[in-house]
Amino acid sequence: MANSFFSLTIELFVGFFALLVLTKFLGKNQITQLTPFDFISALVLGELVGNAIYDPEIGLHYVLYAIFFWGALIFVIEMITQKIRESRSILEGKPSLIISNGKIQYEELKKNKLDLNQLQHLLREKDVFSIREVQNGILETNGTVSVMKKYSYDSPKNKDIKLPSKSVALPIVLVMDGEIISESLDFLEKKEEWLTDELHQRGIAGIKAVLYAEWTENEGFEIQTF
Repeated sequence: MANSFFSLTIELFVGFFALLVLTKFLGKNQITQLTPFDFISALVLGELVGNAIYDPEIGLHYVLYAIFFWGALIFVIEMITQKIRESRSILEGKPSLIISNGKIQYEELKKNKLDLNQLQHLLREKDVFSIREVQNGILETNGTVSVMKKYSYDSPKNKDIKLPSKSVALPIVLVMDGEIISESLDFLEKKEEWLTDELHQRGIAGIKAVLYAEWTENEGFEIQTF
């Protein structure tokens, strides 16, 4: 029993530092720029090491072999993407323009399996709480969104030009994917007829024609159709 614990301790110790060395060797992009390929590589590498360590029939040399052989494969792929530009779109993916000139590119969202709720979440991570603030948005290969704000919403900050402070309202999403968000209407104490009338005034046939609609106090509607 004591011998088993000793062997496991040695394997864990060596495996830990072998993975640390491998991570340093492969570079920081394995952590900070996690593409789908990098994600799969990390999962498989962890599974290889885990199985090797806890299988009593596999010795320490198999643990090291699994780590460094898989690391060599990752390194070769990284070299290919660096040297052959055409391979990058296949192995790493391509960025997608999902908001262009302030308009949501619905087909690009569908192509990338991204719904509007996920898009909102990604934008909020960039301190963008309303679609109206975005001039262009690019979905990067690691799943994040890079945002170019519209001129009126971009820097400098209000405090830099000494503007008087005022309250900031959170935008209320009213329509998403052609369906009314009933909770939002209840929050505003409005009826569906009010929203339908607002759409008709803007030449929009009805709710089903609307991809996304939000309302913000003092700024009004931001409406985008399919």
